[in-house]
Amino acid sequence: MSQAFILLPTPRRITALAGTATLHADRLITLDSSDPQALFFTAKNLQQALRTHAAVDWSIVAGTALAAEQIGLRLSVVPGSTSHPQGYRLIITAKGISIISATPTGLFYGSQTFIQILSQQPNPLPCLHIDDWPDFDQRGVMLDISRDKVPTMATLFDLVDRLAAWKINQLQLYTEHTFAYRNHPEVWANASPMTGQEILKLDAYCRERFIELVPNQNTFGHMRRWLTHPRYRPLAECPDGCDTEWGYFDEPFTLCPSDPGSIELIRTLMDELLPHFSSRQFNIGGDETVDLGQGRSREAVAERGKGRVYLDFLLKIYREVKARGRTMQFWGDIIMAYPDLVPELPRDSIVMEWGYEADHPFDEHGAKFAEAGLPYYVCPGTSGWNTIAGRTTNAIENLRSAAANGLKHGAIGYLITDWGDNGHWQPLPVSYLGFGYGAALAWAYEANHDHDVARLISRHAFEDTTGTWGRVAADLGDAYLQPDLLIDNNSILFKLLQETPQEITARTDLRPEKLCETLAYVNQVMADLSQVHSTRPDADLLQREFQWVAAMLRHACRRGLWILDNTDTTPRHQLAQEAADLLAEHRFIWLARNRSGGLADSQARLEKMRRDYE
Repeated sequence: MSQAFILLPTPRRITALAGTATLHADRLITLDSSDPQALFFTAKNLQQALRTHAAVDWSIVAGTALAAEQIGLRLSVVPGSTSHPQGYRLIITAKGISIISATPTGLFYGSQTFIQILSQQPNPLPCLHIDDWPDFDQRGVMLDISRDKVPTMATLFDLVDRLAAWKINQLQLYTEHTFAYRNHPEVWANASPMTGQEILKLDAYCRERFIELVPNQNTFGHMRRWLTHPRYRPLAECPDGCDTEWGYFDEPFTLCPSDPGSIELIRTLMDELLPHFSSRQFNIGGDETVDLGQGRSREAVAERGKGRVYLDFLLKIYREVKARGRTMQFWGDIIMAYPDLVPELPRDSIVMEWGYEADHPFDEHGAKFAEAGLPYYVCPGTSGWNTIAGRTTNAIENLRSAAANGLKHGAIGYLITDWGDNGHWQPLPVSYLGFGYGAALAWAYEANHDHDVARLISRHAFEDTTGTWGRVAADLGDAYLQPDLLIDNNSILFKLLQETPQEITARTDLRPEKLCETLAYVNQVMADLSQVHSTRPDADLLQREFQWVAAMLRHACRRGLWILDNTDTTPRHQLAQEAADLLAEHRFIWLARNRSGGLADSQARLEKMRRDYE
């Protein structure tokens, strides 16, 4: 029975029963609960699904004063009926359909499984019994809205609907400067930010779908968008620039922890931001404070140590978060560099253990947090950023490792991150593979880790029952493997589009014949795109997005060959025209899902590439 349907996520226990269940037109959906209003949204979803897939229109009623033969589908909240509050039992027999849970949340998740079954075998339905519950209590997606894309509300609503169907129950929007702070208008002036009203609306939309919208605002490192403004520059650790592991930055990056104005700024951000969220959690960031100790805190670091200076400021932020009735989440990369300080972290804060390579040490790091008694999330990624098309093989292994080792050491959450470094060139659908497969692993690892990922994503993300969309997306995402030159958290094909000709020429490990093979690979993958059949309303846009992704990969290969002056004879003027066309199409597909703020910054990187051909 588990192979009869492609479910995302696959439930942990499915038992086939004899016979089938015919859906008759004259039946009811009944709400068996002391609070039927809490089930109404779930019931409406089921009602619409029955209309769409089975052509039956069942009215919704509450209570138990009905003859059994009138009830087609019963939603029952029964305290103690499931061992996990998010668990559910789905039973389909010839006599009717029942979804049972101890909570309205569990009933919602059971309804999503039923809707997926209904969409694949509508009438009659197979008789079956499902018992299901999650591995991780908190299963989230984090979307970067600060480098440089801020999605439209329509894009966010569509994504929330899709994630809710996959039993994701947490969403974070990574923010540096893209919330419209009324007291700090210069920071977001050109960013098309999320307004307070929009956050309130999105929060309500998420809550209805049992998703917690968690505020996420960086408050220590990654403050460049604030510190470049004259009003905030005096708060910088290095106001005039700094050395980093990524090279020299000629702009400030991190708040100075010893400046009293730094914690005062953070207080003002919390006081304005947090009231818009119903969540009682808050991700304060705190990652990659790469210039700490290089500037104004140099003496403090020399005296007390960099780890101690970092922790002392983190604890100041913690106290402010605590005073506002929230639980602090923070990225764990800096504190992990100082394991002797881990036991000093507050036990009511949550460490966000992030890592984006297949071999990231989730096992080793998780063991340290578990030993210290600290609640923590594992935070793998979609591997979409710095790639254009993604890194499919890496993403799958990274997502699996995070889930397996998170379970091993008792992680309380699983957060799938999707970043936008260096222009956020990858279209959102490139990240569907990571979102969908990660959601499946977070719900039930054993039942989902061996999935045919391309087939799974084709049906549930691209709504293509042929399996072709998922295969094209997955295979295009493996184009990064073809040049036989791997780079952590990046792709050489992406580098070829963003590096200068001089930097590319200096690469002694870049082989022209491998770029020719990559060109052929991309062409072969894209030949299958003509066979896709998506029922999504934005199917035409999906086509354009992936055509653009492929064109960018091809251009990377041609650009590399041109710079290496090998057998490729693509003339300079042809590359210039290609670059101009890519710029125009990039603008179109960007504005189809995102706001205009940030587009100029992203396009400037493409324009820089185009100028190399002049």
